[in-house]
Amino acid sequence: MAPTGNGRLIFRLAVMALSMFAFGFLLVPLYEVMCKITGIGGRTNAEAATVSATQEVSERLITVEFVAVLNEQAPWEFRPTVASMQVHPGQLYDTAFFARNLTDGALVGSAVPSVAPGQAAKHFIKTECFCFTQQNFTAGEGRDMGVQFMIDPALPEFVDRVTLSYTFFVNRPETAKLAKSEAAAGSTT
Repeated sequence: MAPTGNGRLIFRLAVMALSMFAFGFLLVPLYEVMCKITGIGGRTNAEAATVSATQEVSERLITVEFVAVLNEQAPWEFRPTVASMQVHPGQLYDTAFFARNLTDGALVGSAVPSVAPGQAAKHFIKTECFCFTQQNFTAGEGRDMGVQFMIDPALPEFVDRVTLSYTFFVNRPETAKLAKSEAAAGSTT
C-alpha cells in the first residue's frame, strides 16, 4: 500500500531531518580533514617535532607576533609576555603567555591556537605548549605558561610575518569536576 499525501510528506520530512543530523554530526571531522589538507583555518602543526642540533637554521628573519584572545565575560587576565620576536627558521625559541584566574574559585582553562596566515600554519611547529593540556588554576592564581616553537625553513619566501594567537576559555565541564573534587576533599578533612 503506497503512502498517502500526508504519509509521503512525513516520510520526506523525517529523511530530511535525519540527513541534517548526519551532516551536522559529520561536519567537524570533515572540517578537520579539510584544514589538514589545505592548511585553512590556521591550525598549527601540533605534532611534537624532534629538533636536532644539526637542524638547518636559515639566515632569514621572520617576525612572529603573539596575540591573546578572551571574550568580554571571561574571568581571566590573559596576555603574551612579549608582543613579538624576530626568529630564524629552523631555530628553537621559547616564549610564554601569562594567565590569572580573576575569580574566588578554582578554574580549568583550555587554549585553542591559531596561526595566520594560513600558509604558515603547517610550518609553525610547537614542541611544547600549554595548549596541549588543560590548565588548572586556584582562586586568584596567576602564572606564565610556556610555548616552545620553531618555524620550518620550508616556509614560503613571501611570508615574513606570522601571528600565533590563542583563545583562552573556561573549560566548564572540567571546572565543575574540579570544584566537585575539591568540595569532596574539603568535607573529609
